Amino acid sequence: MWRDVATVYRKELRAYFTSPIPYVFTALFAAFMAWRFFFEDDTAFFLFDKADMGRGFFFQLERYLIVLVPIVGMGQWSAEVGRGTIETLMTLPVRTSSLVVGKFLSAWTLILVCLLATVAIPITVSSLGEMDWGPVYGGYLGAFLFCGALLALAVWISSLTQHEIVAFVLTLVAGIVFVGMYELADKVGSFFGPVFEQLSLAAHYQSMGRGVVDLRDLTYFVSFIVFFLYLNAQSVENRRYR
Repeated sequence: MWRDVATVYRKELRAYFTSPIPYVFTALFAAFMAWRFFFEDDTAFFLFDKADMGRGFFFQLERYLIVLVPIVGMGQWSAEVGRGTIETLMTLPVRTSSLVVGKFLSAWTLILVCLLATVAIPITVSSLGEMDWGPVYGGYLGAFLFCGALLALAVWISSLTQHEIVAFVLTLVAGIVFVGMYELADKVGSFFGPVFEQLSLAAHYQSMGRGVVDLRDLTYFVSFIVFFLYLNAQSVENRRYR
């Protein structure tokens, strides 16, 4: 299985990086995040005489990842249907699970490249004084897993429609719901509040952003990813027999 996964992964990754679009997109994303962190009024890094990433950067990052990830994931399967290449893909002597995992990992790698492009920001901050790197490491790990969870959701939704824009909108709405549960936790009562908090992507992401890497958060993200990849595999497998 893993040999097939590696084959699909390399093929998809090659398709990404033979185009200039990912390079331009990554550079623009990193530049935008740097501008938001250093110069935007609501973060105002230079107003504080302290080399600290604080909550601002990773909170801002969360908001933009909710948009970035659906953009990357929306065409994973819907574009195949739209181009008419899904039939060819389905006839390959490769397990459905290998196709799903290979395409997912390639898209996740592209998102990882976007995240790594922003590492220049904490490096710049650390050059201005002593900085606690714990929350930075935790924040980036949380961001990576947060993206993986959203991407698993995105590729599943992409397998349900042939329209990329529809897949993008549905993933964006679903992502906002899973993140927004954290804000609703305090408003829905003592019974549903803890449930909403535990289901929220934001709660686990922000916990890691404080530098606390808890096994419960890791288990949540891994379970979330595996669950939606399973749904994705089932959706694609059903298409084989239509």
